Amino acid sequence: MAGKHRDTALVSAGRQKKYTHGSVNAVIQRASSLVFDSVAAKKHATAHRAQGELFYGRRGTLTHFAFQEAMTELEGGAGCVLYPCGAAAVSNAILSFVSAGDHVLVTGSAYEPTQDFCSKVLAKMQVSTTYFPPMIGAGIAELVQPNTKVLFLESPGSITLEVPDIPAMVSAVRAVAPDIVIMIDNTWAAGILFPALAHDIDISIQAGTKYIIGHSDAMIGTAVANARCWEQLREHSYLMGQMVDADTAYMAARGLRTLGVRLRQHEASSLRVARWLQTCPEVAEVRHPALPGCPGHEFFQRDFNGSAGLFAFILKARLTDAQLAHYLDHFSHFSMAYSWGGFESLILANQPEELQAIRPAERLPFSGTLVRLHIGLEDCDDLIEDLAAGFARLRTA
Repeated sequence: MAGKHRDTALVSAGRQKKYTHGSVNAVIQRASSLVFDSVAAKKHATAHRAQGELFYGRRGTLTHFAFQEAMTELEGGAGCVLYPCGAAAVSNAILSFVSAGDHVLVTGSAYEPTQDFCSKVLAKMQVSTTYFPPMIGAGIAELVQPNTKVLFLESPGSITLEVPDIPAMVSAVRAVAPDIVIMIDNTWAAGILFPALAHDIDISIQAGTKYIIGHSDAMIGTAVANARCWEQLREHSYLMGQMVDADTAYMAARGLRTLGVRLRQHEASSLRVARWLQTCPEVAEVRHPALPGCPGHEFFQRDFNGSAGLFAFILKARLTDAQLAHYLDHFSHFSMAYSWGGFESLILANQPEELQAIRPAERLPFSGTLVRLHIGLEDCDDLIEDLAAGFARLRTA
């Protein structure tokens, strides 16, 4: 984004005339076979197939190239690979840099499917995984083994929303093993609220399904790599058959154009709701990275340039199954659904023992039911009224 403010880059990135052909947005080019006019043209396309030359549909069309170029510019990388979902981006990025006998370090607060991939797929390939407490900081260096090939981070942590000291961790690992590939699941930050590659991270991964798509109607994953890792990530992902259709790439590119204003509204509304929750007697703790009291808030203030709509709060009590169902089943504006990042508000809950099962590296410091909210674009007064009614249900259950 050199020379551009972020909002300007979000509007202009990937909209060169070679992609738009006279329209405002990049064209939708659906193709499997791409026709060559001559043997010379075929040879040229073959030689430049990895540099944005039309070659074969699986390598991409103008629609894909436009979105990839936009993401590369926005995250300051050397290139961007597209995947059918965020989980595919995570798994294929890791697979691109490990072999049998290798070892990976993974944050203990990683997204549950990331952990499942490590325990159920990497393990079958004789790749071992060590989970570490997300707030370990520079102590991560002590866990590096001679065969460690990947350090996988996530910030904030999935569900529990801790914000680790990423610069300290990266610096400590680089000091003892400079060749380790460092990746981060950067979905919460939509790739732009935390400039991962500027913090010496090699690959920034996100589920564009969330904030980039923004409307809960398509799935896509992205991985933006620096120059050191770009070619290997690109070629290994291609060999593993990773691609998306042109229509989804178009929708993702279109989502970028409003991402800045949407994120600002998500941020403002989530902060208002979170501060209201801090006043509620049923609530023991609010975990919003932008608020004091959230683990790692000081690192958030230092390293992030804004916040998003996803946060959690912890109740003082562990609800029974009946109480939880009575609480969750009757909201008017909050829907129960996996994923987040769309225009609608969502609510899910986790019992402490459920969270402990997917937090293998440390003991959770709370015993109440955790409720995760995604604050959408509705009016905050309506959302607060809905949450207040939920607490009233708990008092009468």
